[in-house]
Amino acid sequence: MDKKLALAALIGTLSITPVSAKEFQDHTSMMNHGDGHLMDMDGGMVMGQNADTLPGGCDKIAATKEITIHAGHKYAEKFPGTMYAFDQQEFQFEPCTKLTVHFINDDEIRHQWMMHGLPKYLYPKGMFHLEVSGPGKVSGTLILPPGDKTYLVHCDIAQHMEKGMKAQLKVGKGAEDLPSIPGVTTSVFPDDYSGKPYVAEEIAAEAATTTPATDSTATPTTSAAPDAETDTGLSGTTIIGLAIGFLIAPSLAKKYKGMSPGEIVASMIETATGLISSAVKLVSSLFKKPADKKATSK
Repeated sequence: MDKKLALAALIGTLSITPVSAKEFQDHTSMMNHGDGHLMDMDGGMVMGQNADTLPGGCDKIAATKEITIHAGHKYAEKFPGTMYAFDQQEFQFEPCTKLTVHFINDDEIRHQWMMHGLPKYLYPKGMFHLEVSGPGKVSGTLILPPGDKTYLVHCDIAQHMEKGMKAQLKVGKGAEDLPSIPGVTTSVFPDDYSGKPYVAEEIAAEAATTTPATDSTATPTTSAAPDAETDTGLSGTTIIGLAIGFLIAPSLAKKYKGMSPGEIVASMIETATGLISSAVKLVSSLFKKPADKKATSK
């Protein structure tokens, strides 16, 4: 009987004892795993740090800057419909700036400050990544590439970006704004508080009423399209190719602006490698489907 009373008293004591919050930790003593990857056993991580090597197209460090970013649930309060956020949603710096980021997590859970789209020849996986598990601070440094570009910054923990933890960093004049940056740009899928349910059948019916019906009894007409090249000596394929070239020329000029010839070649090789890899995967999937069908039919 005494044992039962003692156990009940212990359970009662535990139920009213407050759980202490995790203490704030400054992650400064991390192990270097190479390639700018720093990590400790307490949930602090830096990936892609680069404080010394200049990106191609940068003759010198244009400026040295430091910023402090906070992440947490309380910063989402000013953005209805979100759960997490950074305390800042937009940043802008000169090309070739040496930037040190102090990332502070104010929540009891894990958050990240991850920057995408950096040149892969210098930043592994093309990213710079800061991470803290629980309340704490971690710092990392990178050198921004040349040119005018807008980079995505977000938390890659599942659903954290979708719930508001997203920002953009502009280098130089920047490129186009990214969508769905809280407080900066409009959402791709804006919140709807009208109470009206989204019904796929209604959308389909509306589309049907605006699509002109075709007369199945009508005799199709054919136009005489010459098989030979036009009088100007330009085939349709050539004209399409020239049009595509004129359309993409401005974006290519902006992308490679300020880069050295070596960096341009490296970027083109990286793009071509990605396209070839995608094509190989597509062809493999097309051949795999018939083989799977034959195997299931046996």
